[in-house]
Amino acid sequence: MKQILVLFLLFLGAIPGAPLLAEQPERATAKTLERIEISGDGHGFQTAESKTPFLPWGLNYGHDGRLIEDFWNDDWETVANDFDRMKQIGADVVRVHLQSGKFMTAPDAPNRTAFTNLSKLLHFAEKTGLYLDLTGLACYRPADTPAWYDALDEAGRWNAQANFWSAVADTCAASPAVFCYDLINEPIVPGEKRVAGQWRSGKLFGGYDFVQFIALDPAGRHREDIAVTWIQRMTAAIHTHDKSHLVTVGLLPWSRQWHHLSGFVPERIAPELDFISVHLYPDSKLPGEALEALQKCAVGKPIVIEETFPLSCTPAELETFLTASRKTATGWMMHFDGETPEELDVQAHAHPLSLQKAVYRDALRLFEHLGSQFPH
Repeated sequence: MKQILVLFLLFLGAIPGAPLLAEQPERATAKTLERIEISGDGHGFQTAESKTPFLPWGLNYGHDGRLIEDFWNDDWETVANDFDRMKQIGADVVRVHLQSGKFMTAPDAPNRTAFTNLSKLLHFAEKTGLYLDLTGLACYRPADTPAWYDALDEAGRWNAQANFWSAVADTCAASPAVFCYDLINEPIVPGEKRVAGQWRSGKLFGGYDFVQFIALDPAGRHREDIAVTWIQRMTAAIHTHDKSHLVTVGLLPWSRQWHHLSGFVPERIAPELDFISVHLYPDSKLPGEALEALQKCAVGKPIVIEETFPLSCTPAELETFLTASRKTATGWMMHFDGETPEELDVQAHAHPLSLQKAVYRDALRLFEHLGSQFPH
């Protein structure tokens, strides 16, 4: 099953970093952000004070296939320039992925340097006028996952995960720049007992593993019940410090072959979440399946397509899907890896773009085009 960010990083891993623009425009201070809440009709989003409709139109953030935590200690200028670039092409939300091993030095000990950087990012997002989708508990790069974390049993791991979210919420509660807390990327509840310590899928793509199990042994429990209990535990940890910002989970999609393989069934988990997030990549060989999967998420809460990209379809087919999805979805996020279409156009004048870069440019052009068409 495709993992959005994994395949995206693999797909673009060879892209060199974009040079900084020769003349950077002065960064304008954005108008004061308002916290985002669910709209009064329950079908979308709005600003908390002025009640202005808000449409998430965002980008999953990386740079040269790297996560933000790989370079924000020593190269903040790259973060700053990339946020300018994303805003320039029309984004209003940036999805940032935070790895557990970078933010916790022990089950109950936050990494103060990482949380200082997170605070810095919040202030910068407020100034830039971009909201943050903070996706946590990532274990994408096995080398970044401490041995102590994988050695924990289910109860210990859930405790450590709750401590992570408690620390994140404590840091972020006062910031209006938080669009949402995404509890975890593409979680799975196993159907049978797994080997001790095997919390990830074990399928590496370019050194990354984007699927994570939240339990190792169902032990007679229903998979759907485990998912609900886990969400309740994480949400309770967040609400200890922050009862205002929205909470969601980045779901693997339903498929015709596997149905709800993850055990996170939208109608079961919806009461525990503020909105549904799903990752959908249309496949040319499976026409209509992405829209069918989207409909499986229509359970009475707003829906955000948190990841999409023309990985297995053409940009034109993706446009058709996204346009049709407007009947059901209320937010969309594609991918950004450090270069804008305009910067790639400059490269194309010097030499033909690789197929990968050409597809990436076309996708971001589609992002710009639809951003001017979709109301937000």
